[in-house]
Amino acid sequence: MEIRYINQADDLFEISNIYENSWKFAYRGIVPQNYLDSIPKGRWANRINREGMNNLVLIENGVIIGTASFCKSRWEQYNDYGEIVSIYFLPDYMGKGYGNYLLKKCVDELKFLGYDKILLWVLEDNLRARRFYEKNGFICSDEYIDDNIGGKDLREVMYTYHF
Repeated sequence: MEIRYINQADDLFEISNIYENSWKFAYRGIVPQNYLDSIPKGRWANRINREGMNNLVLIENGVIIGTASFCKSRWEQYNDYGEIVSIYFLPDYMGKGYGNYLLKKCVDELKFLGYDKILLWVLEDNLRARRFYEKNGFICSDEYIDDNIGGKDLREVMYTYHF
């Protein structure tokens, strides 16, 4: 297993495929199915290398199976926080412990960048992800944002981690 920053040689469509398949698996029953079914191939490919975003990949046996992104908080009221924006895996690799390694790498990299507080947002109904973050020391705050994905009103809750 290897975790590293993405580089020029990485296929952004391959990384986007991880987002797409993860969404379709993890958000089934939460996000409307017709929305999940309509996610086009390459949906995230041109958004991966956004300015200010740090992107990691987790490689197992020469295959990119997971990806994560993190940055300085995108939320003005939390400008002294680091933010984990996403952690996604191909469905066949979910629940096998890889997420712990990728999350730890994000936390370590944010700490290296000088942050002593980290936040992330997770869909309130995504109980699997919430248990994962709680198991890894993240605390659910009272903060939330209302969102609408595929025509369905959803709530995202903020989790925080302090060193």
